[in-house]
Amino acid sequence: MPWLVITDPFPPGFYLGPLQIRFYGLAYAVAFIVGTAVATRHLERKGISSNVSGNIAFWTIVFGLIGARLYFDVQSGWWFYLTHPQHIFAFWEGGMAFFGAIFAALIVLVVMALRHHLNFWDLLDAGVLFAAVGQPIGRLGNVMNGEILGPPSNLPWALRYTNPASMAPQLGVAYQPANLYEAVGTLIILGVLLYLRRRGVPSGVLGLTYLVLYPVSQLILFQWRTDYETPVILWGLKQAQLTSLAMLLTIVPIFVLVWLRSRPKGQVSVTPEGMIQA
Repeated sequence: MPWLVITDPFPPGFYLGPLQIRFYGLAYAVAFIVGTAVATRHLERKGISSNVSGNIAFWTIVFGLIGARLYFDVQSGWWFYLTHPQHIFAFWEGGMAFFGAIFAALIVLVVMALRHHLNFWDLLDAGVLFAAVGQPIGRLGNVMNGEILGPPSNLPWALRYTNPASMAPQLGVAYQPANLYEAVGTLIILGVLLYLRRRGVPSGVLGLTYLVLYPVSQLILFQWRTDYETPVILWGLKQAQLTSLAMLLTIVPIFVLVWLRSRPKGQVSVTPEGMIQA
């Protein structure tokens, strides 16, 4: 029954005098702070100073935001933004595509590894820990905004927005919370990364694992995304799902190669039965 759903009557922000503070921006700020702390601590274990890692995090965040916004512009209607350039970097209007942040961040990490003479794989591992910690926090901002929603639903955990300032398609209609599904999916990936780090896997394995698992999660979770910026493009798939396929085709072979090359080479021996063991 509709009355069993969760009702969100809250506005997406509040005012401090004439200044409007949006929960979306606060969520991003907290995500950046926590993510930077986690990434910096990881790099300190690799012997990289907090000053260097903080500088890397700063530029990764800056260009990650730019990449996320530009990728959103492209996938949600590039012609509109070409004819209305004042909206291209209008972050306050909402609209970020995380794949764009990933692509931009990878470029920054390559540049920073070369500039500071660091191991790129160490930076990549720190970067994905930053992402896996920060993304679920950022999704809380999407929840407060009333965006990244699934189809209308009467499930007990469906969200119904009633505040006129909400970005939900229709007030009073309950939707499946695809934003929370995204958060849970990333938390599962974070759990895998922390498990692998505890096992002491070689540098780069964390980063490549994330770059495989995140596209897989998007292939699955975008089935529940019905918001306006996710039209079907090809083969019944949406833009983010096609990007996920392209990433998997690129990253999986690299992952397999790195994993095989990182395996310790044992001594070859012959068992009494004549079997060869490595």
